[in-house]
Amino acid sequence: MGCGRVGSVLARELAAAGHDVTVVDTSRASFDRLGSHFPGRMVLGNGIDQHVLEEAGAPGADWFVSVTNGDNRNIMSAQIAKEIFKIPRVMTRIYDPIREAVYREMGLYTYCPTLVGAAVARTYFEEGPEAADQARSELTGSLVASRG
Repeated sequence: MGCGRVGSVLARELAAAGHDVTVVDTSRASFDRLGSHFPGRMVLGNGIDQHVLEEAGAPGADWFVSVTNGDNRNIMSAQIAKEIFKIPRVMTRIYDPIREAVYREMGLYTYCPTLVGAAVARTYFEEGPEAADQARSELTGSLVASRG
């Protein structure tokens, strides 16, 4: 769920790897980021609406990722995917480090770009650009390599 920068890159990468991908977003214009040759499905709607997730294929889905700009929508949609649709692999992005830790402790698989960015910056200042490049490469290597 979410077809911004992260969601669109992830959707294109997974589709190129042969996965069946459906993207949900509230903005029709966001789907333009996928390009005209995107082989997946696009569902216009809010991912906290169960009917929208049903239309997107949540029943029977293998995984679900929520990467909108809103922590609340990400958390709610991830909880719906996990608890109602019993999707086995659910991941959500949460910008707020405190909330990210709380929801991770509650059983959601979360990641916090705020903490990831701070960790790369701290590595840069404490260990230098080579170490920061190595840390960044470890995080993004497969995505960067598959673009080329």
